[in-house]
Amino acid sequence: MKKAVVIGAGIGGIATAIRLSRLGFKVHVYEQSYMPGGKCTQFEMEGYRFDKGPSLFTLPEVMKELFDLCGEEMSAHFEYDELDPICKYFYEDGLEFTSCSNLDEQVKNMAQVFQEDENRVRDFFRDSKFIYETTAPIFMHRPLQLKHQWRTKTFWNGIVRLPFLPLRGNLQRQLKRYFKNEKTIQYFSRYATYNGSSPYATPAMMQLMPHVEHGIGAFIPKRGMFFIPYALSKLAERNGVEFHYGMGVREIVLDKQKVCGIRLWNQNIISADLVVSNMDVHGTYKQLLPSVKAPEKWLNQEKSSSALIFYWGMNRTFDQLNVHNIFFARDYESEFKCLFEDKTLHEDLTVYIHITSKHIAADAPQGCENWFVMVNAPCVSEQNWKSLELLARRNIVSKLERMLCTSIEEHIVCERIWNPEGIQQDTSSHLGALYGNASNSAYSAFQRHANVSQEIKNLYFVGGSVHPGGGVPLAMLSAKMVEQHILAHE
Repeated sequence: MKKAVVIGAGIGGIATAIRLSRLGFKVHVYEQSYMPGGKCTQFEMEGYRFDKGPSLFTLPEVMKELFDLCGEEMSAHFEYDELDPICKYFYEDGLEFTSCSNLDEQVKNMAQVFQEDENRVRDFFRDSKFIYETTAPIFMHRPLQLKHQWRTKTFWNGIVRLPFLPLRGNLQRQLKRYFKNEKTIQYFSRYATYNGSSPYATPAMMQLMPHVEHGIGAFIPKRGMFFIPYALSKLAERNGVEFHYGMGVREIVLDKQKVCGIRLWNQNIISADLVVSNMDVHGTYKQLLPSVKAPEKWLNQEKSSSALIFYWGMNRTFDQLNVHNIFFARDYESEFKCLFEDKTLHEDLTVYIHITSKHIAADAPQGCENWFVMVNAPCVSEQNWKSLELLARRNIVSKLERMLCTSIEEHIVCERIWNPEGIQQDTSSHLGALYGNASNSAYSAFQRHANVSQEIKNLYFVGGSVHPGGGVPLAMLSAKMVEQHILAHE
């Protein structure tokens, strides 16, 4: 039996381990932390449970595919609910809008609340679906480097549709083709942040993102986001995968230009027929492959945004809030200019609040709530994060108290903070970038590092920093890319 080593038990690493086990490999996963999940972990604080990272579950069929592959029913091991309402939006002038899961209802509500032409709103969602259904089969589910994929019917079905896709311009400009109200444009602009990019730079093709949430659905695991990697790790174990927690990897060991194993921090060498790195691709080259010339072309591209997150235990409930809530900044363009050009935080921030206890009562003491309060932040670039934390916290509390017309500060009974430096340190994400490289150019989606090394035999890459990109479903799909590369090279 061939032996495979996976470095890192993030969602992509676990999904890869499952796929490798089904290919007949004996799989060992080495993880420096003491739990699976990578960015998608959890912690408890004074009776409150918090998901530490990702907060939205989309494309559940990608996860179901892994259970199907193993001949198991996902519902027997992992349960989730569709969110309805999906999210509540607050604007500085007092306007509030609640998005819903029913697309027809969503279209009518948007037209009424934002005074838009209902037909144009419907056109937008129709085109969003068209872009997604055209690009997903050839980009999200298949490696771009495998030439035999270019000869498939699916590939050419997508190619013939290319002239009908918005191949030029940025998302902001694209949105103005449909909508007149700046609030509607701001509403859809936020989808650029789903891959850590700016709506003023990310390609118009990002119009596909609203279809994922409104056309397919937004969901929440019944036991929290951490239960995604937990359930997958248990599925992996049932299929013979061995996890080694608290065991960091120092180096990928090579014999000339071929992988032969890994060296652990304790200096033990583990032999392997192939190695898959779920570590950020930058760290993989700079730390684990010190003798290999790094592909600077890929590593030096613009990085995605990071995050500044406040985890607050609140000693009361807030009926005006839902599971997901967004408080928009007045000047969205200035906020993103600060984020990507000035590498700092604007004084007026868009604030996202995720409250799982609205859906999972056990996540907070009775009569209380667990607040995950996040603002988009620049990646690490010589900032004084302690100073920025204090300033951002003051501005966030002031903004929330003003827009909710209630006290916030006095109800915070416990707090933890995660800034970009902490994200970099805890997850090995280069500069704290949540999604690896940003998607702020027309070609950025095609410039992500491949899932296989062209120079080193039997070395593969998985996770949010490589193709097809960051986020929970894409991390799982990157494992599918690795599997297809391995099958193509056998």
